[in-house]
Parts: sequence; structure tokens; C-alpha cells
Amino acid sequence: MTSKRIRPWRRFAEALQALFILGIPFIRIRGESALRFDIPSLRLHVFGTSLWMDEFFIVLIATIFLTFLIIFITILFGRIWCGWLCPQTVLIDFTWFLDKAKTKGLLQKVTAYILTLFISIVVAANLIWYFVSPYDFFPDLLKGSLGTVTGGFWISLTAIIFLNYAFLRHTWCSTVCPYAKLQGAFFDNKTMVIAFDQRRKEECMDCRACARICPVGIDIRDGLSAACINCAECIDACTERMDKRQKKGLVSYFFGNPGEERKLLRQNVVLIGSVTVMTLFFLLYLSLSRRPLDLTILPNYELRPRLTEQNEIVNAYTIAIKNKSRQDLELILRADLQGKPLKVLPEKIQLKAGEYKRAVAYVISPVTERGSSSGPVELIIETDKPAGLRISKKANFVIPEAL
Repeated sequence: MTSKRIRPWRRFAEALQALFILGIPFIRIRGESALRFDIPSLRLHVFGTSLWMDEFFIVLIATIFLTFLIIFITILFGRIWCGWLCPQTVLIDFTWFLDKAKTKGLLQKVTAYILTLFISIVVAANLIWYFVSPYDFFPDLLKGSLGTVTGGFWISLTAIIFLNYAFLRHTWCSTVCPYAKLQGAFFDNKTMVIAFDQRRKEECMDCRACARICPVGIDIRDGLSAACINCAECIDACTERMDKRQKKGLVSYFFGNPGEERKLLRQNVVLIGSVTVMTLFFLLYLSLSRRPLDLTILPNYELRPRLTEQNEIVNAYTIAIKNKSRQDLELILRADLQGKPLKVLPEKIQLKAGEYKRAVAYVISPVTERGSSSGPVELIIETDKPAGLRISKKANFVIPEAL
């Protein structure tokens, strides 16, 4: 019998992740990076949408959703993240040549460290691209005008990453990583783990292949260990040896202890799963109900309500408008007082993408034979393009005392 190996699937998942993380900064949607936090403007660009600092409550809800999602996945599948997608594990696997070179000569060691340094430089630059667009980074680098802050961060990150992958490697995972320690608190007796099937321990050849290949130096036959990163190398090693005897491997993925009934739907899974779904729906609601315009209206106390020679009542308001969209807008101003449309000056305001503007708006109401009514006036701002973009706020319309 020939069993499928897990390592090729892990390498495929790691390659996809690396391609995704390296490629996102180069993807542009509506003229901006697909995912980048722009420090000068304090805006987060997320796949075609720009979030301003006063909208970061959406980021908070997204963080809460991701937290519950991680807990949910951990309860079900244990340390699947550590073994398959954690950047620490991925980059260690990409620098496999460093482990090989440690048993070789000086030339091989130097070459391996140089390659690791090059990878560290690229990874550090990639982290910076989530704050500085690569389309600005590379031209500035070629011109020598990258700046001391950006350059300093690049050098510092490169040094930290290089020291990590050149010397710490899996030691970080098994001893220091806080998430690795935290995951153990979420496990229950049905969580998926990599384990040795004690029911078949008499079939073990004691070849120690599983222990020798383990990157953190544990023997899976001794039971579960907090240092295990679920890389599944022991599964492949045991499977390869047992294949020669036409038998199934003794080490595999199990939901709980080997031989016990698999039970995916259990109380803690349903509870955390429900909270995860609710936070997802809340996040979608906040994202879809988000408006690209922000309007604030205040009475203009420098220009008090008055009656003009044309027998019209004029109220002045200070309006503050922020264009949160990525396109220039022509805003049309209208006013409504108890179902009666009023004249507004100016009738239109031009607002560039991302622009914040303060202006004075004059709401004018004619004096009729029955007099004029006071009350809340609704000031409306809308656009023709894109159609349907409309926002309104209410303010008090005051009648001069002379009337």
C-alpha cells in the first residue's frame, strides 16, 4: 500500500500563503493598495475601501471576529495554524537549507546564512509595503531618498528576522511563542491532534524515525506535548516506514484520543461558533451601512437669523463635510422645513476624494401672508453621480423676533 504524504500539501499551502502575502501590496484597487495603512493620512485601505481613523471601530469589530474565528478553529482543529500557515513555520521551511548547512563545511554555512539574510531583507521590505506602497518604495530606493525612518525600520526588521531564522527557528515555537501556549487552553478531549495510536503500539518497530525528524525534538510516542507544532513530519516518517510492511502508519491526525468517537458538534464549538457568526454579521452590517460622506451641521452664531429687504428669512449654518470615498464628488445642497422645500446657498459644493471642507450654508425661506414657521430644518446633501448617495442632518430654523 502507498499512503499519501502530508508534506507536499503543507508546502503547497505555504507557497500559496507566501504568494498571497508578498503579492497583496502590489495589487491596486481604485488607485490604492489592496491592503495598506497609510500613516500620513491615518487611513486604512482595505480592498477598495478606505477607512478613516474615526471609523476604526469597524477594525475593532473585525479584530474581535478574527479572535473568535481563531478560537473556533483551534477548538476544532487544534494547532493546524502552527503547522500549516504560521509565518514562523513557513519561513523556517523556506530556509531548510540552513539546517542542512549546519553539518557541512564553512562555505556551505556562509552561503546558507547569506541566502537567509537575503530572504530576511525581502520579508522585512514586505512588512514595510503594508505601510509604504511598493510603487513609492522602489523609486525612492533607487533615488536614494527612502528616508531615515523607513530605512531604519527596514534595517531593524531585517536584523530581527535574520537573527530569528538563523538561530532561534523552532526554539521560538516550542518555548516562547505566546499563541502556542494559549492554544492549549482552548483544547478539549475532542480537539484534533497528532497522536501515536497506542492501540497498535506492539506494531511499532522502534525505529525512532518520528522522533529523529521532529523539529522540536519530542517523541510523539510519549503522548501529547505543548511543544508540538503539528508539522506532521512524524506522520510522514512513520507512514514511510510502515508502508514497507504494508501497514498503515501509527501516527496520524485524531479528533481526541485514538479510537474515540469523533464529535465535531459539541457545546463549546456551538457556543463559540455562534458568537463568531454573530460578529461576522455585525461586521458585514457595519461595512455595508458605512457612508462615504460625513456631515456635521452647527448654527453660525456670527451670522444670526435675519429678514432681508426681499422679505426673506435667512439662517446661516456652518457645515463640515468629509469625502471618505476615492472619487471627486459634486454635492447638491437642499433644505426642507416641515415638508416645504427651501432655497439653499450655495447650491453645489465640489469635494475632492478624501477632502475635508468647512463652509457656510444659507437656508432661505420666503415670508408668506400667514407668516413663516420655525422648527427643525433638514439639510440634505446628495449627488447625481454616484446616484443614490444621500445624507441629511437636522438643525433648528429660527424666525427673527421682528416677525
